[in-house]
Amino acid sequence: MEFWTILVIAVGLSMDAFAISLASGCTVQHLTAQRALKTGWWFGGFQMLMPIVGWLAGLALRGPVQNVSHWVAFALLSVIGVKMIVESLRGRAAGEAPVRGDATWREMLVLAIATSIDALAVGVSLSILQISIWWPALLIGIVTFSLSVAGTLLGCQVGGLLQDKAEVVGGVALVGIGVKILLEGLL
Repeated sequence: MEFWTILVIAVGLSMDAFAISLASGCTVQHLTAQRALKTGWWFGGFQMLMPIVGWLAGLALRGPVQNVSHWVAFALLSVIGVKMIVESLRGRAAGEAPVRGDATWREMLVLAIATSIDALAVGVSLSILQISIWWPALLIGIVTFSLSVAGTLLGCQVGGLLQDKAEVVGGVALVGIGVKILLEGLL
């Protein structure tokens, strides 16, 4: 898989974490670099781990779906992308409230898992397509870490303006990657 394709997937997957980080930055009165790094580690770490878990789970699915792998990848990425767009347009559910400045490790764990479920499905897709997971997982983690730190730091200045738009852009990017994989598989 090309670097740019992986990068677009990484950016698309990181949009939930970015949006929550922006909102988090708005709620912290005395934002420190340590707080921003903590948010980045939680979100980036889980975004890196979950594709690996999905890839390992996808190993069992390779045989039965090998001939239709491009359709499976297209379906998974499209469902994830459309879900992100719909959730963004509807607004955040109560269980996905922005992180407060004093977020506990349990709250961070729940948010990190919630924002990385999509990465799990991407890992399954990459496994079915027989694409090595290590480079994509690392890039997804680095991009999410970076955008989460930046989102936390930028939060109070632009969080309200970008939060919903970031998730729509991420969703559109994932659907676009799904279409690209489908077209490559068909052609």
